[in-house]
Amino acid sequence: MGNLVAIVGRPNVGKSTLFNRLTNSRQAIVSDEAGTTRDRQYGKCEWTGHEFSVVDTGGWVVNSDDIFEEEIRKQVIIATEEADLVLFLCDIKNGVTDWDMDVAQILRRAKLPVLLVANKADDNKDTYGQYEFYKLGLGDPYCISAATGSGTGDLLDKILELLPKKEKDDLEDGIPRFAVVGRPNAGKSSLINAFIGEDRNIVTDIAGTTRDSIYTRYDKFGFDFYLVDTAGIRRKNKVSEDLEFYSVMRSIRAIENSDVCVLMIDATRGIEAQDMNIFQLIQKNNKSLVVVVNKWDLVEDKSQIVIKTFEEAIRKRMAPFVDFPIIFASALTKQRIFKVLETAKEVYLNRKARIGTNKLNEVMLPIIEATPPPSIKGKYIKIKYVSQVPDTQIPTFVFYANLPQYIKEPYRRFLENQIRQHWTLTGSPINVFIRQK
Repeated sequence: MGNLVAIVGRPNVGKSTLFNRLTNSRQAIVSDEAGTTRDRQYGKCEWTGHEFSVVDTGGWVVNSDDIFEEEIRKQVIIATEEADLVLFLCDIKNGVTDWDMDVAQILRRAKLPVLLVANKADDNKDTYGQYEFYKLGLGDPYCISAATGSGTGDLLDKILELLPKKEKDDLEDGIPRFAVVGRPNAGKSSLINAFIGEDRNIVTDIAGTTRDSIYTRYDKFGFDFYLVDTAGIRRKNKVSEDLEFYSVMRSIRAIENSDVCVLMIDATRGIEAQDMNIFQLIQKNNKSLVVVVNKWDLVEDKSQIVIKTFEEAIRKRMAPFVDFPIIFASALTKQRIFKVLETAKEVYLNRKARIGTNKLNEVMLPIIEATPPPSIKGKYIKIKYVSQVPDTQIPTFVFYANLPQYIKEPYRRFLENQIRQHWTLTGSPINVFIRQK
């Protein structure tokens, strides 16, 4: 599984700014107001050819100021249990606070690497304040400015040095891994229990009962794969217990380590913002997708019009990726659950599909000739040929052109759509690259 780095620190020390810097995004909202980050942010960081996941633990805001610091403290403890490395972010301008001392005491007992980061060192004179942080007992502070990027290169080098090398898990190689994901109470554990025909996993109406990612080997009826029951992912403002962060970190790991994700959506509630957050996790990790609308037995009107409306709403929210199967099922009554397994297997095989170079060029070149890339600055763009890259995790196609830098994203999507129209790659993400001929 991929390495996971958690950013911890008191409010308004720049956690979201550092998260955006590491993930090269503007995903997290940045504001001078303490506690702006209410929802947990997750992203990928790439540095010198290496990749790891980053979780911004910022903004554990609770209505009462009396328990505010206690809630943050809980998240720090969970981060030390589940992350591979913790970045402890402090404010070099404000110096060491009592809360910093409290968190440092927790981190000193942690059995994982901890990097002390003194943020907001915007100029050289600010770095003189670093010596105060030695009393935290966490080693040399790394002086950075998350806003300008100063010092973050050295910090990333140190992160890669301290992250543990990936260890081989106990699961057999070559067997597909299907992760069942979704909001709490969407019926994830019930679906797996319906598959295996026994109450192997805990099933209850209490959201978040599954606190760990549980692997179950399924080798019935000609199938052979691992089912992964992931912990529920919830919005922070809907949760009052520290189970939340623990669940999210385990779910991220399970998604990263799967081949196909079965996204459970509650038919009685429809597709919600948190479903989209999970979908984005799946997309970021290039995992194949099967959407299961669960609890279909509770819907009164099951007409084709309702089904079509439901499908259109899901695909509209998840656009531009719309080439994935949607199954209306019930884990309770076992309606269409075998269809879920069959479809997940088909999607996995689509992920492994290989298309011959001759066939690709025979189909795609006439299409490109009829609808060429738009000319830019009077320059005619010519795509010479296309091939599929062998031995990749997802289908990857390279189009060779004379001026690849002028081919924009809309035309890339056009090429992807044409590939999907002529070959069955349903449920699988694909990569389309344009290279110099």
